Amino acid sequence: MGEKAGRARRGPLAGFLVAAVVAAGCAVGGVDGGEPGSDGPAEPRRSAAAPEDSGSDGPGADGTTSVAEFKRDMNGAVGTAQEYWTAQFKASGEQFRPIRRVVAYQREGELACGDQPLPRNNAVYCSAGDFIAYDVNWSVAAFRQIGDAFLFYLLGHEYAHGVQVRLGIRYNFTIQQELQADCMAGAYLGDSVRAKTLTLDDGDLDELRDGLLAVGDDPDQPWFAEGSHGTAEQRTESFFRGYERSLDACDLG
Repeated sequence: MGEKAGRARRGPLAGFLVAAVVAAGCAVGGVDGGEPGSDGPAEPRRSAAAPEDSGSDGPGADGTTSVAEFKRDMNGAVGTAQEYWTAQFKASGEQFRPIRRVVAYQREGELACGDQPLPRNNAVYCSAGDFIAYDVNWSVAAFRQIGDAFLFYLLGHEYAHGVQVRLGIRYNFTIQQELQADCMAGAYLGDSVRAKTLTLDDGDLDELRDGLLAVGDDPDQPWFAEGSHGTAEQRTESFFRGYERSLDACDLG
């Protein structure tokens, strides 16, 4: 997946931005809705981990292997997401505040969200400090096994959680929040491809499908359980609904 100069297509956020109410420090059904930058504890929103034994040194579907490539693609994903959401908010007459930082970590407990240590083999958005954090070893392994498109999805999903906080979006169940973030990640990628901000390489769509299959919940996990993200089928459907239909498909308002 490659970057190109250009502007992302702007989506319909105006109506929802007018109606959204942000209430700092509230949690509904275990889903944190804290205001970005608040100091109170916040439940980190986690991406369901890819297989923990995904540390293959072999190339991904498009031959991506090096740490330098990983850093380039991660930086590209961050920049593209920031550009996309800045344009969406501007089109709605609002100013977008980019997520403060995206930070890598290597050990469990090296970073914390509020008073909760961050786990290995995961990526999270933390509203308490308004940051995205990811286990760099796990992320590089997934990058090598699945491909670079997975990074754009992973970053897009976590960035979407930051946008949900900015819009004051809350649901009663974690799965609703997570599937919407998958849809928003799909919209960010699909719109960026259509705007030629990003280009798809051969196999990128297959990489995205493989990544979504890897992060689905266990089939036996109840949908209403705290931390549920959705089955592989649900996550894939939500992502590609956003990818094909943009933000109109993501129930933002």
